[in-house]
Amino acid sequence: MPSREEMWEQIPEEADVVVIGGGITGAGIVRDAARRGLRVVLFEQNDIAYGTSSRSSKLIHGGLRYLESYEFSLVFESVSERRVILDLAPHLVNPLAFLFPVYKGARKSLRMISAGMWLYDGLALFRSPKRHKTLKPREVAEQEPMLKQEGLQGAPVYYDCSTDDARLTLETIIDAIQNGGVAVNWARVDALTKNEQGRVSGVVVKNVRDGSLREVKAHTVINATGPWTDDVLAMSGPRTSKMLRPTKGIHIVVERDRLPVEHAVVLFHPTDQRVLFALPWGERTYVGTTDTDYDGVPGQEYATLEDVDYLISAANHYFPNNLIHRADVISTWAGLRPLIAPEPDVGEMAESQVSREHQIHIGEDGLITIAGGKLTTYRKMAKECVDTAVQILKLTEALPEDIHSGQTFKFPLPGAVGWPADDDHDKVAEQLAEACECDLSHTVRLHLVDTYGMRAFEVAKLCAESPVLLESIVPGRVEIMAQVAFAVREEMAASVSDVMIRRTQIFFRDRQQGLGSVDKVANRMAELIGWSEEEKQRSIDAYKAEVALSQRWREEL
Repeated sequence: MPSREEMWEQIPEEADVVVIGGGITGAGIVRDAARRGLRVVLFEQNDIAYGTSSRSSKLIHGGLRYLESYEFSLVFESVSERRVILDLAPHLVNPLAFLFPVYKGARKSLRMISAGMWLYDGLALFRSPKRHKTLKPREVAEQEPMLKQEGLQGAPVYYDCSTDDARLTLETIIDAIQNGGVAVNWARVDALTKNEQGRVSGVVVKNVRDGSLREVKAHTVINATGPWTDDVLAMSGPRTSKMLRPTKGIHIVVERDRLPVEHAVVLFHPTDQRVLFALPWGERTYVGTTDTDYDGVPGQEYATLEDVDYLISAANHYFPNNLIHRADVISTWAGLRPLIAPEPDVGEMAESQVSREHQIHIGEDGLITIAGGKLTTYRKMAKECVDTAVQILKLTEALPEDIHSGQTFKFPLPGAVGWPADDDHDKVAEQLAEACECDLSHTVRLHLVDTYGMRAFEVAKLCAESPVLLESIVPGRVEIMAQVAFAVREEMAASVSDVMIRRTQIFFRDRQQGLGSVDKVANRMAELIGWSEEEKQRSIDAYKAEVALSQRWREEL
C-alpha cells in the first residue's frame, strides 16, 4: 500500500470517474469502479470514514422495525446484503443475537412480534446467521438476569450482525486501491470545473496537509458526501431547496459491569417508544441511538446532556436493578444520517419516519449525487451508482472498451482473503502464534485477528522486525504500537485522530479516551511521516479537540 503522501502523488491528470467522499458509500463506489477497470480516483476532505461511517450504530442489519411500516423491499434488500457482506468480511462482520423483550400492554403482542420474526427470516430466505427463537420469561431471566422481569411475557431472539464500521470502510477502499483505484484522504474538493457546454468536467482538489492544489479532469463526477451532500451540490450551481434532512444519532459507552448484557437488547424508550439498543461490546456496553433533526455544521455534532439523559433513562427503565449514572459514561459519539428530505406536500413527519431509502440524482450539468441509504446496503448502492456513471460514459462516448463486470459480491475484502470457512477467530489467532516470531499474548493476537483478519500476520511481522512495537498503546489495553506503524505505512493514517478513532477504537473504549498516550502515538507518527514539532503538536491538539467535543455534554451539568 502507498502511504497517504505517495497516494497524493499518484493522482492522475484525467479519470473516468472522480468520487467525492470517503465514507462507506464512496468507498463502495471506488471499489466497484476499480474492479470494473475504470480509471477512478476518490477524494476525502478529512480521513476515511470520518463522518457517519465511523459514527453509526456499528450494525449490519435488515431493519426489523421497517416491517411495521410495510417497507418490505427495503428489508429484503437489507437482509440480502447482510448475507453478502457477512461473506465479504467475516472477520469484521459478526453474528449478534438480539433479544426483543415483550411486556404486558406493549403496542404489539408477543404473537404478532413472533409472526414478524418469521417474516423477517423469510425475507432473508432463511439465510439469517441463525433462525429466531422465542424465550419464556424464565429463560430470559437466566440469560439476561439484569433485565426487568415485571410484566415480561417473553422475548424473541433474532440475529443480525455487528461490525467495525470504520474498518469496513477502510478495507473497502484498500481493495479498490489494490485493484487500480486511487483514493486520497485529507484532500478536499474545493470546486467543480465545467466545460463549454456547462457540464461538470473535473474537480479542483486541495491537499489539506500542505495547501497545494491539483486539477483533475473527469468524464463523470459522483457526489457521495453524506451529510455534506448539499454543500457539494451548491458548487454545482444555485439551488432553491436542500436535498437532505439530516438527523443526529448519539451513543453512550459504559463499562460492561455497569450494564452487563449478553445480547443486543431491544429497548422501546418509555417516553416516546423510539427503538433503541443496549449492545455488548467486549469490555464495554454501548446504548443508542437517538434521532433528532440537525441544522448545524456537519462534523460538529455532539451529544448534549439531554441526549445522554435520554439514553440513560431508557437503560434504567429496562435494567432497574443495575442503574447507570452520568458518571458512568466513558465516551459518546454522534453522527448524522444523510436522509432524503420528504417532498413539501408530504406534510409534517417525525424524524424516525423519514425514509432510509437512497436516491441517485443526475444534475443538469451531469453531476451524479447519491444520498440516503444505510450502511448495510452500501455495496448495492455503489453498484447502482457506478451503473449510472457507466450509462453517462456511454452517452458521452467516453466509456473505455476494456471494462468488465465488477462482481463485487464475489471477492472478499483484503482481511478475509484466506479466512477459514468455519469462521474460527481463535484458530487464526493460534496460526498467528505459530507464524510470528514475537511474544504476543493470546488476547493481543485475537484482538489483531478481529481487527485485521488475515492482515494480522503483516502486523505481527512488524513486531518481529522491531520488538519495541509490542508495547501497549495504552497500558493495560490490547492495542499495540505496531498498529500505529501499520496504520501509517499500510492504511493511510495521517493524524493522531486517524489512529486513535478510526484505525483503533481507543477513543471510544479507553476510560481516558487515550489522552494519556497521545504524545507517544504522535511521536511515533512524527518519526514515520516526518512531521515538524509544529505539525506534531497540531495533530495532538486536533485529537484533544475531538475528545473535548465528545465530552462537551458535561459542560451542561
